[in-house]
Amino acid sequence: MNSSEIKEIKVLLSTPKNIVIIPHKNPDGDAIGSTLALHHYLSGLGHHSTVVTPNDYPEFLKWIPGEKSIIKYDSDTDVATSKIKGADIIFTLDFNHFSRTGNMESLLSETDATFIMIDHHQQPDTYAKYTYSDVSMSSTCQMVYHFIEKLHDLDKINADIATCIYVGIMTDTGSFRFRSTTSTTHRVIADLIDRGADNTGIHENIYDTNSYSKLQLKGVALKNLRILPEYKTAYITMSQKELDDHNFKKGDTEGFVNMGLSVDGIVFALIFIENKGEDIIKISLRSKGDFSVNEFSRNHFEGGGHHNAAGGKSNLSLTETVEKFISILPAYKNALNS
Repeated sequence: MNSSEIKEIKVLLSTPKNIVIIPHKNPDGDAIGSTLALHHYLSGLGHHSTVVTPNDYPEFLKWIPGEKSIIKYDSDTDVATSKIKGADIIFTLDFNHFSRTGNMESLLSETDATFIMIDHHQQPDTYAKYTYSDVSMSSTCQMVYHFIEKLHDLDKINADIATCIYVGIMTDTGSFRFRSTTSTTHRVIADLIDRGADNTGIHENIYDTNSYSKLQLKGVALKNLRILPEYKTAYITMSQKELDDHNFKKGDTEGFVNMGLSVDGIVFALIFIENKGEDIIKISLRSKGDFSVNEFSRNHFEGGGHHNAAGGKSNLSLTETVEKFISILPAYKNALNS
């Protein structure tokens, strides 16, 4: 996004507009944090701003400032559709292709609103008039901070905005341990704390509130962990029955894939989660070093994401999906062992 586009956006935002802000389906901390941060900022400028999510999100995100104002498309379709059809501007955050919004894809494709994309995933689509894309950035939340900075409005970041941005940076960097965490990221975090983000409270709200059933489910995941040493690979399977037996709620398996990646010598880790409701196997992929799970997922499991973190899906059964995965690995043996 160049300086002339920033000037155009500044003009666009100089008078009150109807604005809708949309994250991807199954929004995570970065998606919810970035959309709510932008919502607070735009509302402060006098715009009529609404966050519309494709569907629900984990309970551990439902304390974030402004969360109760979010409209969920799948459960409040008429209101969400009306908001989208009446929008002058639509911001799409933390995704770069309409297909990532699930059932909202056709609606977004048909609207005449001006689209502004802010995203850090690879291979962005061209639907937006204004695109701020940076795959090296730690998170979309950090990009929202820099977007506000480009508009010379950092002074408008209050405690609520700072909290929302902090949530997304913290969750998408694995509490600041991933390689995408730069010195600039830490300077942004320091500024957010100065502006009112309670770093300790945020961490406790996201990570330190667990139900007994969630902890039991984590035990099941560990029991199901399998190691393929010749490929430096670990994977976990979670059947629908195992989820149901432990009162599964959206977000309960968040971070489980990293348990496999934490095993000594492992560079590639996955979790395969059966979802009978959508009739798919959801897949999360993580890696260390030079092995691209983005490329692997795009090639084999209809997904994508980042170099070291991606998602995918399979329409096969859980057993068949794992068998397919294992059959693919020999082609990557050299890459995984290099």
